[in-house]
Amino acid sequence: MAQGTVIHVAPERPTSAVCVLGTEAQLDVCGSAPTGCTFFSINASPGVVVDVAHGPPAKKNPTGSSKWPLDPGLEVSLRMRAASSSMGDEKVQISYHGPQTKPVHALLYLTGVEISLSADITRTGKVKPAKAGKSQRTWTWGPRGQGAILLVNCDRDNPQTSAVDCADDKVLDRADVQDMSLVTLSTRTPRDFFSQHQLVLHVAKSEMDKVRVFQASHQCDLTGIDLVTNQLLASAEDSPPPGGKQHLRYQVILGPQQPSHALELPGGQHSTDLYVEGLAFPDATFPGLIFLTISLLDTAIPELPKALVFQDSVAFRVAPWIMTPNTQPPKEVYVCRTFENEGFVTSLTALAKKARCKLTVCPLEDSMEDQWMQDEIEIGYIQAPHKTMPVVFDSPRNRGLKDFPVKSLLGPDFGYVTRGPQKGGVTDLDSFGNLEVSPPVTVGKKKYPLGRILIGGSSYPSAKSQEMHQALQDFLAAQQVQAPVKLYSDWLYVGHVDEFLSFVPAHKGFRLLLASPRSCYRLFQEQLKEGHGEALLFEGVKRKKQQKIKDILSNKKLREHNSYVESCIDWNREVLKRELGLRERDIVDIPQLFKLRMDYTGTPKAEALFPNMVNMLVLGKHLGIPKPFGPVINGRCCLEEKVRALLEPLGLHCTFIDDFTPYHLQHGEVHCGTNVRRQPFSFKWWHMVP
Repeated sequence: MAQGTVIHVAPERPTSAVCVLGTEAQLDVCGSAPTGCTFFSINASPGVVVDVAHGPPAKKNPTGSSKWPLDPGLEVSLRMRAASSSMGDEKVQISYHGPQTKPVHALLYLTGVEISLSADITRTGKVKPAKAGKSQRTWTWGPRGQGAILLVNCDRDNPQTSAVDCADDKVLDRADVQDMSLVTLSTRTPRDFFSQHQLVLHVAKSEMDKVRVFQASHQCDLTGIDLVTNQLLASAEDSPPPGGKQHLRYQVILGPQQPSHALELPGGQHSTDLYVEGLAFPDATFPGLIFLTISLLDTAIPELPKALVFQDSVAFRVAPWIMTPNTQPPKEVYVCRTFENEGFVTSLTALAKKARCKLTVCPLEDSMEDQWMQDEIEIGYIQAPHKTMPVVFDSPRNRGLKDFPVKSLLGPDFGYVTRGPQKGGVTDLDSFGNLEVSPPVTVGKKKYPLGRILIGGSSYPSAKSQEMHQALQDFLAAQQVQAPVKLYSDWLYVGHVDEFLSFVPAHKGFRLLLASPRSCYRLFQEQLKEGHGEALLFEGVKRKKQQKIKDILSNKKLREHNSYVESCIDWNREVLKRELGLRERDIVDIPQLFKLRMDYTGTPKAEALFPNMVNMLVLGKHLGIPKPFGPVINGRCCLEEKVRALLEPLGLHCTFIDDFTPYHLQHGEVHCGTNVRRQPFSFKWWHMVP
């Protein structure tokens, strides 16, 4: 039962009070007792329920009448059964008794009112009337949790602007309304109730820049185009009243610089629809919870400050941005067209067709010769019970593709978010090749049904080490549902986690693929023993020095480089096993060799010796793998054959794509040059426990 007000009575004059349905008002019986009185009794009209509680069990007076002793431990509460039709139509009489005095009576006139905020706290996608007295102030996780969910209105329904919808205080059309969460304020009061009372809707000042609330109301006397335009604003369940000249309008009543709003409501039974839009994602300084509160104030005496009579709140949690792993079905593939990648785009087109996946090609004039689609963006989604929407997370790298997310992706039902410095202070580790997510995992007894985010950084801080910008890390951690894992990637020339790991679906679950120099040396050693030491790496590749298997195996310096690389990958291997709950049987070693070269700081860093096969594009069962140009033995590339033998038994289909000139020579591969919008999880994020 919700908390109500404290009512004081006075024997010398009648008292009036308001009781909101679903609350218990505390009656101060002892504080109002006349001197010399030791017992009291209560009589109430049928619409009032009175409860008397006493520390020790109360004893009846010897006379047999229903009297209770006046005692500091006494608690008397009352509640109303129904809303009143007129002011003060329910009565309570308190009679005080003493051994030497006549009974003294105090009279209380009660007005019962119904005031409730209703939201989709049960997460069914529909707003159900709030039960009187049921608390909506808490937000809980899990399949049995409750609490409303709020979407950040970060798509763009207005084609005339480049800004997201929540950047202004306008409601464009019905589609814009559907990006918001509905809250219904229901009131039932006597007709003249609001002549002496007022309802105020408010949020905390610390939250007013995170949320905006619109009030829907009917307006009339429109003509021509105004009528047509405004009729579009009606939501699916709203229809204008009869008459043909009325329409819905949406007025901003809460938001930035406006933490409260006094509502103007008629008496009687009334329902007001409010539409709530999120303005900010969870972040380092914002846990994602917002409380929308309604307060009832007593304004009967104008010269006195308004007195608080009742207060109720609804808790909202802003829906997090969620990444999708390789194991989720692909919906759309993105790639840039450049002067040199015509063959690559042709191969990718064929692969997307096999995977029954849409392919979107960013034209040359829009990419500004920036082919690194994976580094610029990550496409995830946000979800509430009533709506799911893809949202592109734009990295702060801002090179040639900087306009692509806004120009080509942001639109109706496709949202946008970005973090980090937009000018200066950006490193290679802030690109999103350094941002991956695992499939769902269980670690001990802890479940991660949406997987865990993986980001790369340094093993320890130094003057030359690099880290993903803290603003990006804070944002990812604040979403709560995909607890990030930090890996060691600063040993790489580019420094991205997608250079040494990938995930692929399997018959049961998934496999983690890790680049493995050890596996590659083992393969080449086997070929040497079988008499293929003269077979050439890079055979047929222009402008690339060919290398024999026997020379690769005898190259001591290359061995040392790859021994170092193996130690770095092994470190990550153990972190991944521990943080993702993996075993060795869940890991597939993909043969790969690396070489060290100096970066701009003069520090030796690793890059792939031949196209890095782990840096692949995963489209369901179809894999687009960088063609390694390995030694050809019996008419087949031994590296390709090894990878096929490792992955095809998992039910996967391997397609090797030539990315050598446009990507590999520029320190990237197939995954770096592509991006994928994937199907959201069927699992609802609010069912998990972070």
